[in-house]
Amino acid sequence: MVKAKYQDVLDLGEKLNIQNGKVEEENGKLKVWGTASTQYEKNLLWDEIKRIGGENPSDIMADIKVADESVYARHTVKSGETLGKIAKHYYGDPSKYQKIFQANTDKLKNPDLIYPDQELVIPNL
Repeated sequence: MVKAKYQDVLDLGEKLNIQNGKVEEENGKLKVWGTASTQYEKNLLWDEIKRIGGENPSDIMADIKVADESVYARHTVKSGETLGKIAKHYYGDPSKYQKIFQANTDKLKNPDLIYPDQELVIPNL
């Protein structure tokens, strides 16, 4: 029953390709384990858990580790994106685009020139 309630979390875990994933249901509580690629992906899972179960859900226990803690996320640029739009997506603040630019000076020479399919590092703040 509780597994069905959190099916969207399990589906998101599959979509994000969570590694070493494990799910158990015991005494009406769902237990999930796994390793997300980045902190951003871990946050996405927790946001989904809270969306379904509330701020402090008592019917789920999740132990999600992060494989690469050196970055917040990795982002592949899509057509029409700007560093400001990307910063707003990850940080909620477009003015933090400079942080992304600084973390990618090996690939970017100008913050106004990014191209589709470039993979950018989204740094931890």
